[in-house]
Amino acid sequence: MRSFQGVASLQGKNFMNIDELTDVELRDLLSLSAQLKKAYSSPSPPVLPRPCEGKSVSMIFQKRSTRTRVSTETGMALLGGHALFLGPQDVQLGVNESMRDTANVLSRFNSLLLARVFAHTDVQLLAKHSSVPVINALSDLYHPLQALADLLTLEEHFGKGSLQGKVLTWVGDGNNVLHDLAMGAARLGMHVRVACPVGYEPNGEIMHRVEWHAQRSGGSYVMERDPMTAAAGAHVIVTDTWVSMGQEEEYERRMRDFEGFQVTRRMMEQGAKGSNAGRPACVFLHCLPRHPEEVTDEVFYDPARSLVFPEAENRMWTVMAVMLSLVGGEGKRV
Repeated sequence: MRSFQGVASLQGKNFMNIDELTDVELRDLLSLSAQLKKAYSSPSPPVLPRPCEGKSVSMIFQKRSTRTRVSTETGMALLGGHALFLGPQDVQLGVNESMRDTANVLSRFNSLLLARVFAHTDVQLLAKHSSVPVINALSDLYHPLQALADLLTLEEHFGKGSLQGKVLTWVGDGNNVLHDLAMGAARLGMHVRVACPVGYEPNGEIMHRVEWHAQRSGGSYVMERDPMTAAAGAHVIVTDTWVSMGQEEEYERRMRDFEGFQVTRRMMEQGAKGSNAGRPACVFLHCLPRHPEEVTDEVFYDPARSLVFPEAENRMWTVMAVMLSLVGGEGKRV
């Protein structure tokens, strides 16, 4: 039976954002994700452990998601545990029952709670009153699971431990996905550039922390207004939706404000030149779902540069690593 390294690095803690991790914990999670992917993807795997046997996770979703739900349910099943989906029709946080009572009850049934919410204060309240670890699967401020998947994807492309000094350019809305990705990239020594329209800047307090981590690790953080300038010499260009869930009434205004921020072949050609061990030196990421105004088909479906589908797959391996690290490696029978 196979064992994995770094399993207990987060045991008993919560997983709320990348900033709350130590450097060792961040690297351990990336390493464990890679180990899990290698083990469970083998065409003829050995007898694999079921470290989450007897354990369960309740997934509380205020906001719908394909990748988060499927990756968590499938990942927990591979680990030997069970995942329960609770949508808005099943539980309304703080509506029919107080957040405190919901957290208290659900944590008596489960080994983990995972919440995908609108307000970050909701997942904070869950964590405050839960007796088991809580995973932030997305809030208005953070998306740490996506950041882990993105960083794992980049390490797979450029090589483990090779992100130091690489340039990551974000083009588009300064949102929750950017906050955690920039935090993780800065902690790994990357140079983070953000290009967004006026009025769509990322959270200043969070980006101050990004800048602090970058200075400490040998990276950097700069804000640009011109996406082409930000893309110059970049090793990875990342974008996301311009209209997040709950912002539908702002659609027309956002389409006007984000004119010129579509990722195109011309923008990608501004990136780093040459190749990395035969692979393109500049690649593209998008957390999905994607809309054509954000990136052209030519870039999105480019088999050499676009890593969006390996990135999506890595959502499963990284959430598996987080769940396993939070509950430890001992299968509990109930």
